[in-house]
Amino acid sequence: MLIDQIRQPADLRRLAAGQLDELCGELRGHILDAVGDHGGHLGSNLGIVELTVALHRVFDSPHDVLLFDTGHQAYVHKMLTGRVAGFASLRDTDGLSGYPARAESEHDWVENSHASTALSYAHGLAVAFGADLANTRKVIAVVGDGSMTGGMAFEGLNNLGHSASDVTIVLNDNGRSYAPTVSRLTESLAKLRVNPTFVRQQNRLERLIADVPVVGRDVERAIEATKAAVREMWEPTSFFENLGVRYTGPFDGHDIAALERALRNAAEIDGPVVVHVRTQKGRGYAPAENDPVKKMHDTGPFNAAPAADAATATGSAAAAGVPRGKYTAAFSEAILKAGERTPNLVALTAAMPDSTGLLPFAERFPDRCIDVGIAEQHAVTAAAGMAMGGLRPVVAVYSSFLTRAIDQVMLDVGLHELPVIFCVDRAGVTGPDGPSAHGVADLVLLTKVPGMTVLAPSSYDEVSVMLDDALELDGPVAIRWPRTSAPIVGEHEVGSGLSARLIVRGTDVCVLAVGKMVEAATAAAEELEAAGISTTVYDVRCAKPLDPVMVQAAGSYRLVVTIEDGLRAGGVGAAIADELGELVDPPRVRVLGLPDTYIRHGDPDVLLAELGLDAAGIVAEVQRLS
Repeated sequence: MLIDQIRQPADLRRLAAGQLDELCGELRGHILDAVGDHGGHLGSNLGIVELTVALHRVFDSPHDVLLFDTGHQAYVHKMLTGRVAGFASLRDTDGLSGYPARAESEHDWVENSHASTALSYAHGLAVAFGADLANTRKVIAVVGDGSMTGGMAFEGLNNLGHSASDVTIVLNDNGRSYAPTVSRLTESLAKLRVNPTFVRQQNRLERLIADVPVVGRDVERAIEATKAAVREMWEPTSFFENLGVRYTGPFDGHDIAALERALRNAAEIDGPVVVHVRTQKGRGYAPAENDPVKKMHDTGPFNAAPAADAATATGSAAAAGVPRGKYTAAFSEAILKAGERTPNLVALTAAMPDSTGLLPFAERFPDRCIDVGIAEQHAVTAAAGMAMGGLRPVVAVYSSFLTRAIDQVMLDVGLHELPVIFCVDRAGVTGPDGPSAHGVADLVLLTKVPGMTVLAPSSYDEVSVMLDDALELDGPVAIRWPRTSAPIVGEHEVGSGLSARLIVRGTDVCVLAVGKMVEAATAAAEELEAAGISTTVYDVRCAKPLDPVMVQAAGSYRLVVTIEDGLRAGGVGAAIADELGELVDPPRVRVLGLPDTYIRHGDPDVLLAELGLDAAGIVAEVQRLS
């Protein structure tokens, strides 16, 4: 197979043009096999095959810097940089990362699952390289059209144009982020305007005219006015060029020869250049191409059709939508019911209506579900404005993405005491997507917002109860839950309001568990009871404000253990320890939580067990301290 001959990008340049289509087919086959076995990001990687091949044939990585925004579209890049074999362990614990990883390869510069960042990295690298007069390195940022909806991307563009940084920006336009892209940029500028010959002649003419005293300045102004008039006559005003960034395209993102010409032309231009490329998300695999929701953007393991049949397969991919039994499915059901009862309830998402469980709500109330694109900061402040205007906004967002907007949560929502509800998915250790996707900081950050109520359900049934309770409160509320399955419990196992729930009463030790850690705490109590240690377990439920009845009861024990799937330092356990420390005769308190380190990707249960955040970890700590 051709793919076995590619050990490094230079090997690509030895292939004849006629072999490239064959190689692309093999790359798609490997993607399907790997994602079918392990899950991962499918649609975006199937769509970027030819573009990535062209990039590595034109540019010389790692001498030239390739940045992928976001990193989940880098599977082909990884294969072309010597990591084909690693895909047998894609996203497994201790296996190949699903994102660029600096520890894996010198070809990986940025380790990120967050969008809209590559242009800022590119600007910084270009400034650093530009300080060396002998520099020959190129900086290339591959940015999706979905990422261009994020404010940080516009900030990066503004600085690139202002500084005339030498960066090639490849706009990978597949019309989608997770969902269809919220906005489109102007795309009809003529390809001629970045043809190197044309640009060199134009620049030479302008320099000659500018050197002519007095008259030269008048002629120069006249030429600029004429160019502006032509632009207005024959094409829409260019967003990019108004920022000082040259534009070319759009080009067929699956035509390698055309892509190579466009990229080589762009590389010859001084200053920032956009190469607008049209690609098809999910290309070559019919189930992804025909998925109307997110083109199989991300998926768990599934039965992939053989690579040879991929183009015509009708597919056996995992069913679309949120599987019942997940916390997200509980939220999906709960907000739909709440929407029926509460006519002023509106839902906001940052480009993720499917993954956050909002699709049923959007279908039922299309005018009350707002997708703002990959713009979490805007989502939060827009929600604040909606609350000021009398609506009840619910912002559905992943934990690691909400932390991008903590300033807005703190000062735009919290400071104004607005009744915005944050439904925070993927909280805690999320698993195979790694350190940039784990939601480890939300408990620490949200509990520091004055007036914020923070709720953590421990079961499927608790989600709807907490959403209903949140709608009755006046100030901001956050409800956070993990990616994992949610226990389904009986009516007597569900709490209410802001009160903690006593699960089992003992006499020797008290365990206070937050959210999904309740299951581990309950199992630990059974083991400890069998070992002769009588254990009380509370479901904390409300991380802020803490239930004073629970705190008072915990103070009567000799030993209190808290456990949460958030950062230990500054988290819920630390707040409990602080309150217990104010008692006249405080108990000994052991706080269990995540360390302040970056946690690698892997199975969530395995990672939590390694960190002592499971039943065995609780038992070991209690026995050690008893």
